[in-house]
Amino acid sequence: MGLKDLIKRTDINSEIEKYKATAGAVLLDVRTEEEYKNGHIPGSINLPVEEIQKIEDVITDKNVPVFVYCLRGGRAGRAVKIMQTFGYKDVKNIGGIMAYKGLIVK
Repeated sequence: MGLKDLIKRTDINSEIEKYKATAGAVLLDVRTEEEYKNGHIPGSINLPVEEIQKIEDVITDKNVPVFVYCLRGGRAGRAVKIMQTFGYKDVKNIGGIMAYKGLIVK
């Protein structure tokens, strides 16, 4: 096992396929509202990481699978940690839209 194996990055493209295959899952974009309006993954909802404390108003079921993304993955990681402290059981940082190869909507 080399260093590359230890630093394996999450592939947002395969994670989006998992999201699509997961009944009831939520795709959460934690970038700014302006970034979201400039292009986002279809089906995603926007709640900027700066407002993540409002998550309980947006996603009321804390057991629903939530796939979280941002631009590169940093903000998504912060959002996931905060959501876990709020009691969300199945939240995952899937990385950044910069690496996404699928359809983007505005």
